[in-house]
Amino acid sequence: MPDIANTDQAEAWNGSEGTHWARHQDRWNAVNGGFDHPLLHAAAITGEHRILDVGCGSGQTTRRAARRAPRGRALGLDLSAPMLAEARARAKEEGLGNVSFVQGDAQVHPFETAAFDAAVSRYGVMFFADPIAAFGNIGRALRPGGRLAFVCPADATLNDWVTAIGSLRGLVPVGDFGTPGLPGMFSLAAADRIRAVLTTAGFTAVTVDRVHAHGVWGHGAEDAAEFLLGTGPGRYLLARADAGTRAHARRVLTDHLRGHLAADGTVRLLSTSWLVTADRR
Repeated sequence: MPDIANTDQAEAWNGSEGTHWARHQDRWNAVNGGFDHPLLHAAAITGEHRILDVGCGSGQTTRRAARRAPRGRALGLDLSAPMLAEARARAKEEGLGNVSFVQGDAQVHPFETAAFDAAVSRYGVMFFADPIAAFGNIGRALRPGGRLAFVCPADATLNDWVTAIGSLRGLVPVGDFGTPGLPGMFSLAAADRIRAVLTTAGFTAVTVDRVHAHGVWGHGAEDAAEFLLGTGPGRYLLARADAGTRAHARRVLTDHLRGHLAADGTVRLLSTSWLVTADRR
C-alpha cells in the first residue's frame, strides 16, 4: 500500500481494530446507519455522479451512494484491508457493478484531479495527522463546485456511548477521553475547528449542523456491554486493568446499559454528530 502518511492508523486498521470492524460490520452498521440517509441527501447525489467515499470501511455508505447514481460510479477508499475485503464481497453479493474499492490514505492518495462530483464520509475523517492537507487532497479530487459531505462526532457529552464509557471512571483510566480537539475520534468535535480546517483547505459554503440518531448496540444489556468493551476504546481501557477490575467494569457497564433497553430488548444509544457540507472552490 503506497503513499501512507498516517502510519499509526494504517497499523491499527490493518490489525485488531480493522479485524474487529470487519467481523462486526453488520453491528457497526446498526450503530451508525441512522446517519446514512441525511449524509447522502446532503451530498446531493444524482444519477450520473462520480462519488468518493473517504474512510469507507466495509462499504455500506459506498454501496448506498452507488445506488443513488446508477449511471455514475462510486469509489470507496480506506486504509483497512480486512474491511475492504468485506466491502468487495458485499458489493459482489448485491450485484453492484458501479462500485469499486481501493486501499489508500486519503491524506496523500494520488487522486486524479477533478475526478469526482461528490465526496462523502461517515466517521472516516477524524484521524488525519494533518487534516488541512487531507481535506486539501480530497478537494483536489473534486471538480470545481463539487460537494463534500461528512458526518463526525459532536460534543462527547451528547453521545450515550461516551457516557456509558464514562460510567467506568474510577475503575479504569478513562482520562480525557472525549475531549474535543485531541487526536482521535473527537478531533473535529468543535464546529469552529471544522470551519477553519475546511476553509484553509480550499472549501467554501461550509455548513455544520447537529444531527442525531439512535443506534442499536446489542440485544440485551450484557450483549451490548460485551460489544462496547470489544471496541478500540473498550479494549484499551480493559487492557490497563487487572482481571478483578475488568469483571467489575463489565458489571457496572451492563447495569448502566439496562437504562437504555428498548421495548424489543435491544440497547439503543443516542449519537450526536455534525453533518458537514462544503463546496470545492
